[in-house]
Amino acid sequence: MTAKTLMIQGTTSDAGKSTLVTALCRSLARRGVAVAPFKPQNMALNSAVTRLGGEIGRAQAVQAAACGLEPHPDMNPVLIKPCSDEGAQVIVLGQVFTHCQAGAYQALKAKLLPTVLAAHARLAQQYAAVLVEGAGSPAEINLRADDIANMGFAEAVDCPVIVVADIDRGGVFAHLVGTLALLSARERARVKGFVINRFRGDLQLLRPGLRWLEQETNTPVLGVLPYLQGLYLEAEDALPGPAAGPTQPEDAVLRVVVPALPRISNHTDMDPLRLHPKVLLHWLGPGQPWPAADLVILPGSKAVQADLAWLRAQGWEPALRRHLRYGGKLIGICGGLQMLGTALHDPLGLEGPAGSSRGLGLLELETTLAAAKQLRQVQGHLFEGSPVSGYEIHAGVSGGASLQHPALQLNTGPEGCLSADGQILGTYVHGLFDQGRACAALLQWAGLPQPGPLNDLETARQAGFERLADAVDEHLDMARIAALLGQEVATSS
Repeated sequence: MTAKTLMIQGTTSDAGKSTLVTALCRSLARRGVAVAPFKPQNMALNSAVTRLGGEIGRAQAVQAAACGLEPHPDMNPVLIKPCSDEGAQVIVLGQVFTHCQAGAYQALKAKLLPTVLAAHARLAQQYAAVLVEGAGSPAEINLRADDIANMGFAEAVDCPVIVVADIDRGGVFAHLVGTLALLSARERARVKGFVINRFRGDLQLLRPGLRWLEQETNTPVLGVLPYLQGLYLEAEDALPGPAAGPTQPEDAVLRVVVPALPRISNHTDMDPLRLHPKVLLHWLGPGQPWPAADLVILPGSKAVQADLAWLRAQGWEPALRRHLRYGGKLIGICGGLQMLGTALHDPLGLEGPAGSSRGLGLLELETTLAAAKQLRQVQGHLFEGSPVSGYEIHAGVSGGASLQHPALQLNTGPEGCLSADGQILGTYVHGLFDQGRACAALLQWAGLPQPGPLNDLETARQAGFERLADAVDEHLDMARIAALLGQEVATSS
């Protein structure tokens, strides 16, 4: 087996694969091991832009940060960004490769395997350990043909596998035993241990089940991770739950509403707001009435015309206009900016059927989707002078009179727009709130009189990494896990 590579697979989506890889990355890195993350194939609308302009899944960028590394396209060679229930954009080594339907992608996987293996080989040459994250579950038998995401990859590089399961959702023993039952004998032999995630309660009550599981499967349980209340870790794709933020309604000073668009992208833009002690952030779901708000944010979208039609179908356009009439503030980020204009054009059918549609008409600009995608990290300052940094990731090209009044001045030039009445801000920059001073300035603009504290998102991120590493060091058999990577570590940090 390839001793320096270890793969983490899960019994289900959201079992804890991303979290466990992130935790192990930080644990090993702070022990002095040169470790890098890798995910052969990711399907997510929450992506990141590397320093040289490549696009990868956000989870791998987060894992790279846990290792103390700059993210690189080799860490996630294939990224699938769904545009509809059956169609998607395929990113290969950081750049747009093709748009295809789900059936066509299944046929494409075998052609992508050499690219995936070459990216992994480059990492394996540079680092002492490579931690690989699987996708979904290895027991999805309808997707087994030409698999590059789970056991197909593990077999190709001959690496050991750990399977993680989420006990909080129930049925953890059935998940683990059932997953093994659906693998081939050779694949089962590749599984070297289990990790049980998100446990709450008395561990002594669980131990009889753990002994049974080890005897039944002849596979060791490498540890049980506790449910970490209040942990901050950027989500791979799914929106955070309603209890993810610290602010209670009665404590809120600023109320922020964000429509949860069906194809919302890069929703982590809102993380600094949902973590802010004076902000109550409300994800507005389908069928919900429009609540009172001080600030509305239209987020990014991978299917802007379709998501705008969905927003209108909810009956929210009149509520949005009423919000502005009563003096509320509005920010459009990326796809949200495009929605604010007078028209949207997709002549190539990049995000759905080719054609044009009417925008909200709140800004004087039109947007046309182009085949080339803008991918870059940016720095600069807001209209009032606070430093800001972030990244652009869009295929839309916008033009119009509103852009003559920029909201930001970046190293690449003037960017976005601020309406003449000062109520509407539009920008292509993701990560707008990540820097403390910029976040405080925008919250003050939106109506929060004393917007401190000024801690930026990086502080919360690093604290989350340390908490995760502490958890695996305490609750997992790290010596045994490190041995699977050909490493020797002490049993405690």
